[in-house]
Amino acid sequence: MTVKEKIKDTYRFNLKDTAGRIIWLLISFFLSFSSVVGGSCPFAVSLICVSSKKNFLFSAIGAGIGYIIFCDTNDAIRYFSAVIIAALGAFAVNVFNVKKEPYVPMAVAFLSVFSTGFVMNFRTGTSAAGYALSFGEAVLALGGAFFFFRAVHCNIKRLKYKALPVTDLTCVIVSSSVILSGLSFLEVKGISPARIIGVIIILSSIRFGSQRWGLIISLCLGFALGISRENSLFLLGAYAFSALVSSLFVNMSTVGIGISFTLSMAFFAVAADMGSFSVCCVIESAVACVVLSLLPGVVTNKMTELWESGADIAPDGSLRQSLVVRLRFASSALAQVSESVRDVREKINELGKTEPMESEIRMVAADQFFSISDMLGDLAFEFDSAENFDFKSAGKIRRMLGEYDIYPENISVIVDKYDRIRIEILAPRSTKGLNSPRLKKEISRICGREFEHSRVNTSGNDSMLTMMEKPNFKMSIGFAQYCAEGHLCGDTIKTINDSRGHMILIISDGMGKGGRAALDGAMGAGLLSKLLSAGFGFDSSLKVVNSALLVKSSEESLATLDCASIDLFTGKCEFYKAGAPRSYIIKGDLITKCELSSMPAGILRGIEFAKRTTMLNVNDEIIMMSDGITDIGEEWLEEFIKLDESENPTEKANAILDFAVKNSDERHRDDMSVIVARLIKQ
Repeated sequence: MTVKEKIKDTYRFNLKDTAGRIIWLLISFFLSFSSVVGGSCPFAVSLICVSSKKNFLFSAIGAGIGYIIFCDTNDAIRYFSAVIIAALGAFAVNVFNVKKEPYVPMAVAFLSVFSTGFVMNFRTGTSAAGYALSFGEAVLALGGAFFFFRAVHCNIKRLKYKALPVTDLTCVIVSSSVILSGLSFLEVKGISPARIIGVIIILSSIRFGSQRWGLIISLCLGFALGISRENSLFLLGAYAFSALVSSLFVNMSTVGIGISFTLSMAFFAVAADMGSFSVCCVIESAVACVVLSLLPGVVTNKMTELWESGADIAPDGSLRQSLVVRLRFASSALAQVSESVRDVREKINELGKTEPMESEIRMVAADQFFSISDMLGDLAFEFDSAENFDFKSAGKIRRMLGEYDIYPENISVIVDKYDRIRIEILAPRSTKGLNSPRLKKEISRICGREFEHSRVNTSGNDSMLTMMEKPNFKMSIGFAQYCAEGHLCGDTIKTINDSRGHMILIISDGMGKGGRAALDGAMGAGLLSKLLSAGFGFDSSLKVVNSALLVKSSEESLATLDCASIDLFTGKCEFYKAGAPRSYIIKGDLITKCELSSMPAGILRGIEFAKRTTMLNVNDEIIMMSDGITDIGEEWLEEFIKLDESENPTEKANAILDFAVKNSDERHRDDMSVIVARLIKQ
């Protein structure tokens, strides 16, 4: 492509590009009268040097017009000549694709301003002070080119998400302040709209951003506006100190921030004793306060989004901290498993002390390394499925909790890949009020979601408050049990809401009946429920339960495990069976059997769940039971379900149990358990 073709391609009409070129023209126009003390205004030349090939000509036009209008004859000629040199330099840089580094445009800006100033001084016979002033002006042009270059070439996406390096961010703020200072000469009876805008920016950064933002912006604006006219450098200290004072009143609404800022500016105005200019600065601050207070909610919400944009991007270390918290609870769950096995083993030894088989113990112990590996894999999968960590909401929750004298160690607001929110708050165990309904209401308001009732787990010196977004469905659950021998039932029923949007139902049937069966059943269901609640998967949890049953006693010890996990957001139902009898899925008049072949836990190493998945709709039911119910056969159960008209799950569970008990042989009855669960709309 020839140079002529490149130029044609550069200036081909495009609406978006045209709008951008007009903006560059206007900015360079305003910069042409953005001067510092002494009348030097080289910043428009700096902007031309950093402009792209599509914009440098328009920057030159805007700067040239501005210099002709606002400068006297000699300065207009000098700056117009500098504009031409800078435009030619920018043209050469862009056409010949000079390496994109700030040093080239900085050099072009310096030479453009210094060479024209040198020639003008030579022609007029200026003293050495004039040459020094020209050199200083060229240095200003060089510095302006550096700031403008870094600002123009920063990554806009990284700017939006506040992920820019501090140096680039500073260049953006300084460049914007210099542009605003160019407008500060437009005054109405001494009142500058540009300075009013500057104060509004400072106050909004404090109100909707942070103290750090307010201080950085106030320093940059104070410097740029302070050097733009004689005897106004006090604005640097006045803006910075006033921003610091107003940040102390950030909890007192916009009015409190504005009043404190204005009073501080009044103090500086009196101390500086700058006459009408000082009074105007105080009036400008008061006007900015009033304007910011009167802004409609739509605008303030947009400001909040602007300052908080990217706040939900996890900073370094935050994900690690959340992982450490979860792994701490996982470790605690494993410790409880170990303690439970020891306690059960001691009870078994009280009944009849026997020596375990040492080789079997070693083999089972070896299996635990695989079980732990699977558990860590489950946790890794869970955190991998988290789409992001909403740190903006977490910060708001932390501030809200402080109002209730609750000071958590860690807050995680986790948004998964399905856009469901889960909140985990780690606090000292001595913390009071974690279960308060007020907290749930406040957290719902902050996150804009409705949450279920919170759940608090304790481990050591810590308490973990877990809240899950309120799902679309809930389960209406009824269950019934029959003890075949004494008051100890060999079956154990557990229902768990895992605070991740799942309802988990468990029936564990220990071998035989009576006390020993009750221990096995309770151990199987208890350990499995603890591990699932800690966030482990079904498969890895089964391995731990199986190993625990194998080593707790030298005598044969087993338990069937029948589980159903229902996703309360979608209705997806997953069955997990280890030696358990069939279950039933009822969809209106259609009854479907769920029968899976598998081994119970506690017999052999390496057993696995048999699995099946189905989808439940509103009013669909599942029926789970221990094998005591089916000892009299299974054909009657399907007929019974078809004929039973009970709407209440508890009534239906009791009816099934009563029928099974009445029609079984009293001498050979086993423990019996039934769960009936219906999916209903929230």
